[in-house]
Amino acid sequence: MRNLYIILLILVRWAASGQNTSPGQATAAGSPAASSPPDLNERVRLLEENLRFANQALAKTVDDLLWYQKLGDVATIDKVRYGSKPPHVVKNPTGQGATNPVVIPAYTFLPKKFASAKKLPLLIFVHDGIHGDFSTLYAHVVRELLDQGYLIMAPEYRGTAGYGGEFYRQIDYGDYENDDVLAGKRWAVENMPQVDPDRVGIIGWSHGGMISLMNVFDHPEDYKVAYAGVPVTDIIARLGYKPQSYRAIFSEATHIGKDPSDNVAEYRRRSPVWNAQKLKTPLLIHTNTNDEDVNVLEVESLINALKAHDKKFEYKIYQDAPGGHSFNRLDTKLARDSREEVYKFLARYLTPPGAAR
Repeated sequence: MRNLYIILLILVRWAASGQNTSPGQATAAGSPAASSPPDLNERVRLLEENLRFANQALAKTVDDLLWYQKLGDVATIDKVRYGSKPPHVVKNPTGQGATNPVVIPAYTFLPKKFASAKKLPLLIFVHDGIHGDFSTLYAHVVRELLDQGYLIMAPEYRGTAGYGGEFYRQIDYGDYENDDVLAGKRWAVENMPQVDPDRVGIIGWSHGGMISLMNVFDHPEDYKVAYAGVPVTDIIARLGYKPQSYRAIFSEATHIGKDPSDNVAEYRRRSPVWNAQKLKTPLLIHTNTNDEDVNVLEVESLINALKAHDKKFEYKIYQDAPGGHSFNRLDTKLARDSREEVYKFLARYLTPPGAAR
């Protein structure tokens, strides 16, 4: 808390000073910045932005500690870092280190119950949310998976909240984020001795479901099985039923950079529904008719596209299941029964040692 107080104090003094510099950055006397301080509204905006990133970083630190408290009894937990693709937008391509790989943090969980096993199946667990993160809201699901004997890796792909403004603004919705997750999978296979490279699956809900789908569509040789819960599947259709404030996010330079009307082909390239013909991996899809975030029409479109391409997959459309978008991530009987469907499907292909026979 003391560190947060210091950060807040620095930011408040910076905003009050009227200097057009970052905290800790000096401004030469007589320079344009010294004689022409930025507009007060701009200073307030920058202050709010920095406070938001500081708050996210603090929340991430606290939640990291909670992982050990919630799962330390059943898992050996670590946080690793690995390199992925460079930034998708580079302001100064000739600058020092401008095209260095983006460094991706990731959680790893090794089940203590099966620590002596020579090889275990690996699950890549992709978190949800635009600027979301892998938080302990998933702790109960991770515990259930660990009990079955899965190694788990959860990449904090670019754009994830909690790692500062620069990482936050690296988001590349539907493109480089997919590569960050794939790089994490390949890192785990190469660096975690207990991983069975022939038994790797990928799971995710919502935005994480979208990334999971694109990973198996584009890299079927890397995954044995996939689960996509209430997944985003068609960005074009999605923007059609979302408000303007949501649509504007995607046309920002730090995002896709253009509106669908300016580059519809790019939005199609990033949407699972337009890549359904690539499916080769066993896949289970769940959706819910009263989903308040990902409208069921999106997932139904994917289901229809997969059928049109004569793909083999499994799916279930829940009818007005309580909980809407989060219906099978809750602590209810329906949610547990639905997750049991997922676990049985995954076990068919990954054969974890603790799965019910």
